[in-house]
Amino acid sequence: MMTADEIKQLIEAGLPEAQADVRGDDGQHFEATVVCAAFAGQSVIAQHRMVYQALGNRMGNEIHALALKTRAS
Repeated sequence: MMTADEIKQLIEAGLPEAQADVRGDDGQHFEATVVCAAFAGQSVIAQHRMVYQALGNRMGNEIHALALKTRAS
């Protein structure tokens, strides 16, 4: 199981300019708001893909569900 803090660290390491706020208490279902300059000019789908890429194979494995809100800084 993962913690919200671990997910925050993974997102911010994978997207160095990002600021992530991650919440979730059950170890599998999380909500994240991610603000990143790299999102500028990108579609919402592209922004979400960037976050999923930062999380790697943990999506669908350790992380069962992640509700995302993304925006450019």
